Amino acid sequence: MAYVVETGEKPVSASYGPGGTLHTHTGTYADHRVRIEDLRGREAALALDREGFRLVDHPTRVTDFYDEDEVRAVYHPELERLVERETGCARAVVFDHTRRAGDDEIREARQVRGPVRHVHNDYTEWSGPQRVRDLLPDEADELLRHRMQVVQVWRAVRGPILSSPLGICDARSIAPADLVPTERRYPNRVGEIYHIAYNPAHRWYYFSEMTRDEALVFKCYDSRRDVARFTAHCAFDDPASPPHASPRESMEARLLCFFRD
Repeated sequence: MAYVVETGEKPVSASYGPGGTLHTHTGTYADHRVRIEDLRGREAALALDREGFRLVDHPTRVTDFYDEDEVRAVYHPELERLVERETGCARAVVFDHTRRAGDDEIREARQVRGPVRHVHNDYTEWSGPQRVRDLLPDEADELLRHRMQVVQVWRAVRGPILSSPLGICDARSIAPADLVPTERRYPNRVGEIYHIAYNPAHRWYYFSEMTRDEALVFKCYDSRRDVARFTAHCAFDDPASPPHASPRESMEARLLCFFRD
């Protein structure tokens, strides 16, 4: 996996072009070989507030994940109900989704992005609350008086996933010093993510052969400080992938979660 090397200079990552499919980034990165354990059969032992992630059964009524209208009309409400149930929050709001494909031809035809190969977490101490201010400015002050989370839901749109699966790191194994703020530039705004510095204490996991009716739910930010808050993740090359495995096609969606406490 590719980890950022801390140099004292803030890395910058930018997306542009159709569908944000073109990327540039600064910073220094180094590959590290890591042990990644398959958690198949142990899904029930995981907790969002402890490890930071859970795999759940989640059949969907979506027929075509490349149909934007269907995704917004059918999938977004499904995710809001799922995340309200999984987190116990009073309100969950989908605010974006991203399709990814591991095949060049699919990416070009569908105008979607490729798997992310740098170890990262999608939001930071600053950018988590800032997303609420950006998206819900009239409500932000009141909402941010209470616990708030940014949660991602990741799934296969055509499965099972046999290549470029998503590795995910136990939040308890990530030290504060591992979190390197990285500027994230979009055509219409500037955000911030964490790229992750290597630490041999990191504990990596994945779920083999994820199907279309499973959802990986994990935290990108939690305002509460005594629970899992940031869950690093990254696509990786699985040595167990069969020869000529179908390229990965996946969708991730992010939600703001608001609590009453």
